[in-house]
Amino acid sequence: QASQEELKAAYRRLCMLYHPDKHRDPELKTQAERLFNLAHQAYEVLSDPQTRAIYDIYGRRGLEMEGWEVVERKRTPAEIREEFERLQREREERRLQQRTNPKGTISVGIDATDLFDRYDEEYEDVQGSSFPQIEINKMHISQSIEAPLTSTDTAILSGNLSTQNGNGGGSINLALRRVTSAKGWGELEFGAGDLQGPLFGLKIFRNLTPRCFITTNCALQFSSRGIRPGLTTVLARNLDKNTMGYLQWRWGIQSAMNTSIVRDTKTSHFTVALQLGIPHSFMMVSYQHKFQDEDQTRVKGSLKAGFFGTIVEYGAERKISRHSVLGATVSVGVPQGVSLKIKLNRASQTYFFPVHLTDQLLPSAVFYATVGPLVVYFAMHRLIIKPYLRAQKERELEKQRESTASDILQKKQEAEAAVRLMQESVRRIIEAEEARMGLIVVNAWYGKFVNDNSRKNEKVKVIDVTVPLQCLVKDSKLILTEASKAGLPGFYDPCVGEEKSLKVLYQFRGVLHQVMSADNEALRIPKQSHRIDADG
Repeated sequence: QASQEELKAAYRRLCMLYHPDKHRDPELKTQAERLFNLAHQAYEVLSDPQTRAIYDIYGRRGLEMEGWEVVERKRTPAEIREEFERLQREREERRLQQRTNPKGTISVGIDATDLFDRYDEEYEDVQGSSFPQIEINKMHISQSIEAPLTSTDTAILSGNLSTQNGNGGGSINLALRRVTSAKGWGELEFGAGDLQGPLFGLKIFRNLTPRCFITTNCALQFSSRGIRPGLTTVLARNLDKNTMGYLQWRWGIQSAMNTSIVRDTKTSHFTVALQLGIPHSFMMVSYQHKFQDEDQTRVKGSLKAGFFGTIVEYGAERKISRHSVLGATVSVGVPQGVSLKIKLNRASQTYFFPVHLTDQLLPSAVFYATVGPLVVYFAMHRLIIKPYLRAQKERELEKQRESTASDILQKKQEAEAAVRLMQESVRRIIEAEEARMGLIVVNAWYGKFVNDNSRKNEKVKVIDVTVPLQCLVKDSKLILTEASKAGLPGFYDPCVGEEKSLKVLYQFRGVLHQVMSADNEALRIPKQSHRIDADG
């Protein structure tokens, strides 16, 4: 929000500091010329309303975007934002043909009922019966890819294979989707398989109002028993900012009417649903709590009751790497029994392992289904996942350091040159502050601070920024905004990719003060809360 007058004042201050004519030493003069030119380039960007608006919104990458030369110079920041988004869309369209958006699911059903439901003793003499028999009784694999044809047309090719107890089959589908307007799209689907005949479908999506939309899906399934038509319609409405209401009507092989309310907030997800249909009618309530931690941990529970019986499910999921989420759910039902469902999401691929433990409600099965995954997860997290992520982070940091080594070296040289050029100005600022008992920076360090004695060698990642900070003092005040301090004059990044802080020991009114600030945290000194007690 700096005004043009404030920009001019800051520019004049830097010009006085870095002007080549103020330095007679040839080396300092060369360094001053380079820094003076950088300050001039920055002022050229910020003094022009158009380029300043672009930089304020999108930073340096916005200035490097091609196409700004055709933009009218009288546009407002909001109009410039729209223009930037338009240019981005054009770039995306040029890269459209390279995107296929693959999605896949692999499901492996495991029958482990022999762990808990063993045969009676008279059958123990059967060969091989001394060990529980765990079998894979079903598998399902599905995959889909998208092929953008134009900016509005997309072809989607999908297929699946399924097998259960030795019998199986597969199908392949082709869908053509067209975005008709900003309010809707339509999709034609053609499919064929060995278990079922050809399939023809039509799906339509339409925004009726800004808060309401409708989806209709019509299908004709051809088989040896004749033609089976199907129709599904969903009407949805935003009840408030976080709540959606759905009404669904399905007619065909399994006709049903369903209504549900879904509330999704930053910390929770709640769903209540009621279905009346053939063959199943049920009521379902589910709740999910989202922890605001780095691993995006979520715990969930649900109750579902209907003509088929009652099912209680509870579980949790957690992010185990940048692109992977691991989850486990325990399902306890009558008459379904006890099952453990393990799911791993890796980018756009899903791996699902439903393990059926018993057909009865056995406390031992519920106990092991609950405790077993927790023990295995914490053991794997401590022994495998955590060391792997730590090693991966170190490799990425090393790679980042190598790729930015030349740039960081240049920034370091510029910072050191700026500090040498600041010496005379800092001397005058200190004299003026001492005369008024004002703000004097005694010591200041920037970088990664390590208190662990076993890692003292990492303290070399801290640099001395006493002179640059003192140079920023004006009228016994020092104000830093919410931005990385590595961009300040006389600063550079001593530890690329790692968490940094600024520690300042300063004197004000003859009393010592101390403060530590995070890299992107705003800082304003002096403050009474920074004062060091005399007793300490």
